Amino acid sequence: MTAVTIYHNPKCGTSRNTLALIRNAGVEPTVVLYVETPPARAELETLIREMKISVRDVLRRKGTPYDELNLDDAAWTDAQLLDLMLAHPILINRPIVVTPWGTRLCRPSEAVLEILPLPQLNEFMKEDGERVIDAQGQRVV
Repeated sequence: MTAVTIYHNPKCGTSRNTLALIRNAGVEPTVVLYVETPPARAELETLIREMKISVRDVLRRKGTPYDELNLDDAAWTDAQLLDLMLAHPILINRPIVVTPWGTRLCRPSEAVLEILPLPQLNEFMKEDGERVIDAQGQRVV
């Protein structure tokens, strides 16, 4: 069994599509409902480091207190932004997926295929009807 973890928000379509693509590869991942159970600070720092993106790149704006907190202000340090993400986990963009092949913020959802190079078992369409995997298990480009 391949060890895969998804930091998931079931209210997010991108997160649901990513989870479905993982399962379409025959993998049942560990699902972390990060809004309810946020990662520890060290774990969040490790995820960001492994994704090779900035702390700011992990911030989610839509549907969060981003604007209320004025997080566009460049004066916020990475440490302060991490503190805010831990205090308001909805600020953490999703889904973040960890596989043996890498860690990635999977936006769009099919980005998970870059770190989950296992065969897709069935045709797959996103919730909006966009076809991602054809009947032969190949990615539709």
